Amino acid sequence: MDVTKGAFVMRTVGVDLAASPKLTAAASVEWSSGAARLTDLVLPADDGRIRELASGADRIGIDAPFGWPDDFVDFVVAQQRGELTEGRALDRIENRRPLAYRRTDRVVVEQGRGRPLSVSADQIAHVAFRAAGLIADLGVTDRVDGWAVEAYPAAALKVWGLASRGYKGVARRSQLQTSCAMLTEQAPWLDLSGHREVLMADDNAFDAVITALIARAAAVGGTHLPDGTDRPIAEREGWIHVPHRALSELV
Repeated sequence: MDVTKGAFVMRTVGVDLAASPKLTAAASVEWSSGAARLTDLVLPADDGRIRELASGADRIGIDAPFGWPDDFVDFVVAQQRGELTEGRALDRIENRRPLAYRRTDRVVVEQGRGRPLSVSADQIAHVAFRAAGLIADLGVTDRVDGWAVEAYPAAALKVWGLASRGYKGVARRSQLQTSCAMLTEQAPWLDLSGHREVLMADDNAFDAVITALIARAAAVGGTHLPDGTDRPIAEREGWIHVPHRALSELV
């Protein structure tokens, strides 16, 4: 399908954010009735290039944590001030988990949609530092359902029935090619505009496109949002948008 044959209705951007611009990819997708077209694929991508691509977009998805666990923030502040209380028994892993995982991370695990990395205890913390600066530059204040939303490609791929594991890294190129082939088969309405070979060779580029699709799902009300209990927490910690609509329902 050719998106140029229908009325242009929306543009979404997806960013597979890494600590370094060298490993960061950004994709822009234009949507019309019944079709979509990948118009831009940028890699590497620094913050300035991402801001340029995001300018004028209707929704942007970013594969990076938008915040830190409340318990972790309180813990670090208390420790810095010398106010950390006794008896925390942090030699027990169950007592450390609230410091490592946000409420949204735990919800994704409970729903069987994956196991997000810890923003405070894994290397993804460096990505989160960059993300905090980027969303500030983009003027994002709503960490739950604002113009920019937090994405987790592995969860979306699982919901959509695509290969969600084992495709990251040069050594797993064949699995990435399988994942890309599954995407084109299940989303024939998505015109990759000559970028197919790049997506089959670079998992960062592939994730950027998936994140742009997640942004579309969020824009049309097709992702899970926090309930009344979780929302105040998500406003501080961030919230992962996991789709509940099929790929075919995005157009």
